[in-house]
Amino acid sequence: MKTSPLALVLLAASASAFAPASVSFVRNAPSTALSMVAVADIKALREATGAGMMDCKKALIENDGDAEAAQDWLREKGLAQADKKASRIAAEGRIAVASVDGKSVLVEVNCETDFVAKDDSFLGFAEAVAKAAAGVGGNDVLKAMSETVDGSTLEETRQALVAKIGENIQVRRMETRGGDGSVVGTYVHMNRIGVMVELEGGSEELATDVAMHVAAMNPEYATADDVPAEDLEKERAILSAQVAESGKPPEIIEKMVEGRLRKYLEEICLVSQTYVKTNDKTVGKLLEENGATMKGFSRVAVGEGIEKKEDNFAEEVAKMAGGK
Repeated sequence: MKTSPLALVLLAASASAFAPASVSFVRNAPSTALSMVAVADIKALREATGAGMMDCKKALIENDGDAEAAQDWLREKGLAQADKKASRIAAEGRIAVASVDGKSVLVEVNCETDFVAKDDSFLGFAEAVAKAAAGVGGNDVLKAMSETVDGSTLEETRQALVAKIGENIQVRRMETRGGDGSVVGTYVHMNRIGVMVELEGGSEELATDVAMHVAAMNPEYATADDVPAEDLEKERAILSAQVAESGKPPEIIEKMVEGRLRKYLEEICLVSQTYVKTNDKTVGKLLEENGATMKGFSRVAVGEGIEKKEDNFAEEVAKMAGGK
């Protein structure tokens, strides 16, 4: 039985009459369409924040093209990233130094890799922290980080830098010396070891020369008076035990112990060490010849005391091979 064309048309019309009505789904989206975000605006936001291009584009879309609101949005995102990265070990970095009104400060600023330690943004941040810390004085890092520079606190700047660079960045410690008419010399070796030497009398050049000696020899104390009494007694007990079985009279043993104790102090105290630049006199003699006396020193080395994570390559390969 053949069906006429007219019957086919009627059949199709009847079927469509009983078909369910089409339903359109509309996805909610920010009012600013992607195409309406100008490339120039994205570039300007990237230059202002240092965030990635895609993050800047998303920030502008989410905030209807409002650049200021987009910056706040990126900062909030950056804060979350900084918090997440804060648990990662940051044992690289640099020492920054600054002086303000007769006071000098050393600041240790850490990052995760030596590559970032050479980054211009990281270097600029370290210098800004040192200058602010010199104005604050003391050794309170939190107080220094609350200082405002270019409209943001240093802590806010640090968090934004974490978001930009992608590494954990920390201001670990600061040391301040100077004031009250004392003379301070500073020396930074390869950006990784920083030293300040504080003198009564003398010159800044002299103090800087002694700071170079401290960087090289790493003495534990400035003078014998700075050595804790308990440390002296401990060393004396060790030395006494070493010579106790010598069979010598007690008075000779006592002289032997005191002689060795003096030698020990000469090794660990700055003023008793042989001055490395000339090797012909002690640091104390050098100061005496130049009308100066030692007040103290501070020495800071990048990553000192931080336990670095040691990756075991063989274990990593084994885990990958085992699907762990």
